[in-house]
Amino acid sequence: MKIGLNGNVVEAHEAVISVYDHGFLYGLGLFETFRTYKGRAYLLERHMERLKAGCTELGIPFGMSIGELEAWISRLLRENELKDGYIRLTVSAGEGALGLPTGDYEQPNIILLVKELPPVNEEAMRSGKELRLLRTMRNTPEGSVRFKSLHYMNNIMAKRELLGLAGEEDAHPMPAQPGAEGLMLTREGWLSEGIVSNLFFFLGGIVRTPAIDTGILPGITRQRVLELAAEAGYVAEEGHYRWEELAAADEIWMTNSIQELVPITQLTRYDSDTRMEMSGGSAGPVTMKLLALYQADTGKRPPYNGRLAD
Repeated sequence: MKIGLNGNVVEAHEAVISVYDHGFLYGLGLFETFRTYKGRAYLLERHMERLKAGCTELGIPFGMSIGELEAWISRLLRENELKDGYIRLTVSAGEGALGLPTGDYEQPNIILLVKELPPVNEEAMRSGKELRLLRTMRNTPEGSVRFKSLHYMNNIMAKRELLGLAGEEDAHPMPAQPGAEGLMLTREGWLSEGIVSNLFFFLGGIVRTPAIDTGILPGITRQRVLELAAEAGYVAEEGHYRWEELAAADEIWMTNSIQELVPITQLTRYDSDTRMEMSGGSAGPVTMKLLALYQADTGKRPPYNGRLAD
């Protein structure tokens, strides 16, 4: 594969970053993941706005324009013979002395990675996935709002628990199903988010999602789904919720920029061997309507006309 490094496209094995880069030494850097539709990155302006705001707060200069990034993405897709792709844009702080920074950074390293999008199986998508409540709790954000930062240890620890790699004390008698997502609570016991996704559920006629002040990442797809739900006439709210409310939901789904909306049809817990079937074991009508609206917004499918494809 070829990758992007500081505005250029090079063979992956040729890309070199200094061991003194503070992204390597201290995890100081940010990234965005998104995907393209017909060669264009969806909601790229929002991803860039979040990335630039974070870089400014961390003292990392990042002045790339959207036009420059779009041209770089197009070139990288073309040189990897891909029409569309899963994109990761990383801004690492750049080289510094050994020790914590005493001022702003001057020359960050900007890396653009691409890979094929995961295959889509419509039947499997409607069947939904498992969501498992984890023992691992969500850590508090780095500042007032969580960054999408290179310091990803909490998520990796959660992933190891989900995969049964965290040690005997965290071993679960019932392995998680392939493709399952893990759910973390805050230390106060509030629902927060998944390992790589934001949480939504439909209960009492209301579309609900944990509030930003629970310490979750302010997801780009999360925000767009909230907007689409409101435009479609649903009452949508952000709040503080407990596991018991999630277990009572009519429908549950997760969101991220790569997978869009993922129906959840099974709930499990780290401390139980019981599987709870949700929404009759298949994606519910609210989930499917919002997915159709989202995909129409991306240009992936025709505008939603009030009917769902069989």
